[in-house]
Amino acid sequence: MRNRHALALGLTVTALLAGSVPATAAASHRAAPAQGTPAARNATHCPQLSKDLTWYGHNRAKLQRAIDERGTCSNPGLAGGHGRAPVAAFDWDNTMTKNDVTDATIDWSLLHDKILRPAHWSDTSKWLTPAADRALTTACGTSVPVGAPLPTATDTDCADEILEIRAEARTMGGEEAFAGTWNHRRTVPEYAWVPQLFAGHTEAELRSYAAAGRKAALAAPVGSTQKIGTHTQPAYVRYYDQQKDLVRTLRRAGFDVYIVSAGSEPVTEVWSQSVGFDRDHTIAIRSLLDHGKITYGMQGCGDVPESQGDAIPYIDGKRCWINQEIFHIKGAEAWRLQDPAHRIALGGGDADTDVTFVNDATAAHLAINRNKNELMCRGYDNADDRWVVNPMFIEPLPRKSGGYPCATAAYINTDGVLGPVRRPDGTVVPDQRDRIHG
Repeated sequence: MRNRHALALGLTVTALLAGSVPATAAASHRAAPAQGTPAARNATHCPQLSKDLTWYGHNRAKLQRAIDERGTCSNPGLAGGHGRAPVAAFDWDNTMTKNDVTDATIDWSLLHDKILRPAHWSDTSKWLTPAADRALTTACGTSVPVGAPLPTATDTDCADEILEIRAEARTMGGEEAFAGTWNHRRTVPEYAWVPQLFAGHTEAELRSYAAAGRKAALAAPVGSTQKIGTHTQPAYVRYYDQQKDLVRTLRRAGFDVYIVSAGSEPVTEVWSQSVGFDRDHTIAIRSLLDHGKITYGMQGCGDVPESQGDAIPYIDGKRCWINQEIFHIKGAEAWRLQDPAHRIALGGGDADTDVTFVNDATAAHLAINRNKNELMCRGYDNADDRWVVNPMFIEPLPRKSGGYPCATAAYINTDGVLGPVRRPDGTVVPDQRDRIHG
């Protein structure tokens, strides 16, 4: 675990968790339960999820059961600091928030000319194809000095090429933007490319861009969009109230709660601090620095050394980062499924990038339904009866037509070839229909 100072901005965990007590009898007619009564013990040891926030079906009760089983309700010593705290971990983008905060930061940065011109676009990623290098060089030009800001606010072609490669891993002309060999359950080049786009900036500068993008995204109306280049992008982001309440309740019940994201760590930190996460509890892509400035390199995980992104928190990479940073498991062992005592109790995510660590959870697996094949196959198969599938809390998706190809093409193999999703005993998960949706 890194020894880093908490961010100066944002609320502290204590402030977030402190509840206000009505000052007058008119505000509340309920007296505090007497010490030693069942009600008092329940209030002390069994923190409850808010009943004022809507969850699908019986999902609140399922999550409450997991909290009660692993938290202070069944283990009151946790309240006094006795015993090892159970761990909960959540993805960030589209799990804790509606819409992607990394994209919000990129969008704001493009609108404000914050991307610096590299000497060669091929330097930014070892997987960038010659076609993508040519497309970016042509679109963004060479008149801007190396290391100076590109005029992406007005240069439609340059902004378009960057956005298309980031989102679709292809050029505006439809050519593949990344090629080569990588472990498809440990990284994806277009995700690793995001912090690489900010090379030359300090982490403090990147945090300031994320903060400005956050302010704009929270101010934009729900459902609003914006034009960047010729791309139409979501203009808004919102924190999910249900997820904030879940995190607060977990903390009150003695859980140690983390964020594990495939975004850039400084960006995720700006957003996570407002839900009480300090920097040591926010795990994301960690760029290597040179004289305080972001480089194209990234920290490794397990037995994978520093590189240009071979082991980011992505699918199996999220397991590795959790094992390494939370449970202090080093080397190749960090990639492996651990015994229950060294696994998270509760995990939550929205996409296939989250499926491994969410599936590793021992008490509850929360899946926010964005129609992602492998995650939803496991969620609907519900092999251990502890999966909690919930529609997005804001603008949920309609039912997916045709269902999920679990038996044939929902599992992402290390070489990128799709195959069947299998249970721990090796049996194949049958195709699943979309049953829990907006």
